[in-house]
Amino acid sequence: MRRLFLILALASAVWAAPDIFPLRDVKAGQHGVGRTVFSGTRVEDFDVEILGVLQNAGPKQSVILARLSGGPLAETGVLQGMSGSPVYIDGKLVGAIALGFTEAKAAIAGIRPIEEMLQVAPGTPTELAAVPQTKPRAAPARERFSSGGMKLEEIATPLAFSGFTPETLEHFAPQLRALGMDPQQGVSGGGNLSDRLGDPKTLEPGSMISVHLLSGDMSVDADGTITAIDGDKIYAFGHRFMAMGPTDLPFAKAEVLALLPNLSNSFKISQSTEWMGAITSDRDVAISGITGRRASVAPVEIRVGKNDYKMNVVRDPVLTPLVAQMAVFSAIDSTQRAQGPAAYTMKGQAEFEGGSVRLDNVFSGDSATAAVAALAVATPLSYAMSSGFDALRLKSLSLDITPAEVHKQAEISDVEAPHQVRPGDDIEIGVTFTEDNGAETVKKVHYRVPVGAPGGTLYLTVTDSSSANLLEFQNVVGTQARSPQQVLALLNGLRSNTSAYVRVWRADAVYSVEGRDLPNPPASIAAILGRSQPNASSLATTRGTTVTELEVPAGDNVVSGTKTIQIEVKE
Repeated sequence: MRRLFLILALASAVWAAPDIFPLRDVKAGQHGVGRTVFSGTRVEDFDVEILGVLQNAGPKQSVILARLSGGPLAETGVLQGMSGSPVYIDGKLVGAIALGFTEAKAAIAGIRPIEEMLQVAPGTPTELAAVPQTKPRAAPARERFSSGGMKLEEIATPLAFSGFTPETLEHFAPQLRALGMDPQQGVSGGGNLSDRLGDPKTLEPGSMISVHLLSGDMSVDADGTITAIDGDKIYAFGHRFMAMGPTDLPFAKAEVLALLPNLSNSFKISQSTEWMGAITSDRDVAISGITGRRASVAPVEIRVGKNDYKMNVVRDPVLTPLVAQMAVFSAIDSTQRAQGPAAYTMKGQAEFEGGSVRLDNVFSGDSATAAVAALAVATPLSYAMSSGFDALRLKSLSLDITPAEVHKQAEISDVEAPHQVRPGDDIEIGVTFTEDNGAETVKKVHYRVPVGAPGGTLYLTVTDSSSANLLEFQNVVGTQARSPQQVLALLNGLRSNTSAYVRVWRADAVYSVEGRDLPNPPASIAAILGRSQPNASSLATTRGTTVTELEVPAGDNVVSGTKTIQIEVKE
C-alpha cells in the first residue's frame, strides 16, 4: 500500500510543483525512498535511512546525512552520476543525493535539502540575453562539510570526453583540474544526436541527464540526475556543475550502459540519447534549466588532411576557447604526431555576431607543434569572447589544417644596418636567417629616417611573430576595448609566423591611454596619468615608443628568435 501511494504521488508530481517534506521535520530514524537510474533509462527505487541533520554545515546551508541501500549500492557505494537523485519521505520530496565520502565502504551520503535547490530559479531567454559576456572565472573549490570529525564532499561530476585521443586529456588535465573539472575518458558516449528535441514528458525525477559542452564527432559532457520537475523547469545535481551562474548549456536524456564499482569512486558508464533542453543556471547548490528550449551553440568544423570533424560548442568566454583548443589538438593528434618534428598550414575563420577573425598561419617545430597550433586558435577566441561585447559572441569556427611532409624553420641570427645616420637618410637593414640545415639567407628592407627626426639612439629589434604579437597584447592588457571593431582589428592584425618583423623604436617613456600609446608626454600630463590610472607603476614601460614596423618575409620558413641593434641619429 505504501509503495502504491508513493507511485501515485510521484506520477502526479512529475509535471507540477513538488510536494515538499520540510527540513525542519527531518529526524534521525526516518525512512525514505530514493530514485535513480541503474540501468538503461528506467528509474528505480533505493532505500534511504536518515541518520541526522548537519545544521549550518555551510553558510546558511544544512545537510541531511543518510544511509543508502538496495539495488547495487551494497557493491558500488554512492555512484558518480547519482548527484541529484531525489529522496522522498512519506511521498514528499526532501532533497537530492549530493555529497559522499570518498573511499567509503558504506553507502552514506549527504542530501541537499530541496528548499535550497528551489532557490536556483532557471533564467528566461530574455534574462539570459541580458547577461553580459563575463571575464574568466576562478576555479570553484569542491564543497566540503565537516561535523564531528566527518567530512563530506560534493559527489564528483566527471567531465567525460568521447572521440578525443588519450594524449589530449593527458596534455590538458592540469588546465581542466585548475577549473575544478575531473577529466575522464570513455565513461560517457556523446555520439551524433539528432537535432530534434525529444519529448520532455519522458523525463521524471530520477532520470539521468547529460550536460554538454561539446557535441558531435567529439563530445564533452557531465552526467547527473534530475531532482524535481515543475512544468517546463527542472532542478538537478544538488551541487554546482562549474558555478557558472547564468548560463546556456544544452542537456540530453542519458541511459546507463553499466555500473563500474571502484574503491575510490564508483561511477555510471552512460551515453546520451536525445536532446531535452537547456541548463540556464549553475549555482552552488544545484543546476536548473528549461525543457523544450534549445541552448545557443556554435558549429565547429575542423579538417585535418582527409579527416573532417563536425561539432557544436557552447558559447562561453572561458569554456569555448579551452574546448576548441582541445578539439584542435586531438584532431591533429589523431592523424599526425602531436610530439616530435612536425609542420602544419592552417586556414580558418572565427565568425562572430559582429564580424570575423582570420586564423591563417603556418606552424613548424621540433616538439609540441600541435599544442602551439591549438593555442593559436584559443588565444584570439578567448580575447574576443572575454571583451564583454555581445557582438563578439561566437557564431561559427571553421579550420582547415594541412600537415606538411617537411618542417622548415629559420632562426634570426643577425641584423645589419649603418651605425650612424642623418634625418632623411634611406638606410638598408639586412636580416640574416639560418635554416635547419645551416644555410644562411639574407633578406633586406629599407627604412627612411624621417626629416626632422631628433638626434639620439634609434633601436632596431628584429623579432618573430610570437614576440611581436605578445607585445601587442601587452600594450592593451588591463584596458577596456572601446568597441568590437577595435577587438577585431587587433586580432586580424596578428602577424604571420613566416615573416620577421623589424620594430624601429626609441627608449622614450610611453603611456597607454585606452589601448593607445601616448609617447613621451609633458611632465605635468605624465604625473596625471601616473596617479589616475590602475597599475600606474607599469604605465611607463621600457618597451619604448614604436616609430614604425617593417615586415621581412622568410618564404615558407617559420621564423623564430629576436635580435636588437642600435644606430645613432646625428642632427
